[in-house]
Amino acid sequence: MQSESGEPLLNTNLKAMLILLIAILLIGLVLFRNLLFQPTFLLKSFGELSVDPEIAFKNNKPTFLEFYAEWCEVCKEMAPKVTTLKEEYEKEINFVFLNVDNQKWDNYIRKFNVNGIPQVNLFDRKGNLISTFIGKQEEITIRSSIDQIGRELKTQEEILNNDFSVIKENKNYEINPRSHG
Repeated sequence: MQSESGEPLLNTNLKAMLILLIAILLIGLVLFRNLLFQPTFLLKSFGELSVDPEIAFKNNKPTFLEFYAEWCEVCKEMAPKVTTLKEEYEKEINFVFLNVDNQKWDNYIRKFNVNGIPQVNLFDRKGNLISTFIGKQEEITIRSSIDQIGRELKTQEEILNNDFSVIKENKNYEINPRSHG
């Protein structure tokens, strides 16, 4: 008779432990959902955040072009790093994200010989290809290439600004009653 009275107690304890385990699992999923699902969400939002490639190559700004796929584990791993770079540089650089599963981008996939993803191509403001990275990259590697493009752009701006400041100091362009201009 003790075994019969002991079994319901064991079943009750087992059920309680199972319910507790399920509750802990659900709470863990809710608390850590950003860590678990953020890269997938970021990849899905890349297409919405993207500058149209036709505009990017014509607006006189450097361009960051990434080919990716939503199912790609390396793309998911790099997504938070790429998002950080985008947030930091988006005022100076176009960010274009093309999903290789979208047939709309086949001409770009062929043009830039995409044979592995993620593939990141960096272009100067004239649309010249500067760097290509295929596969997993450290953020510092891509950042240094972006910074190099940024330094070239700032150097050109500094030269232009110095020229304009010299012209402004020269008063020969002013018209007064004694000038014949």
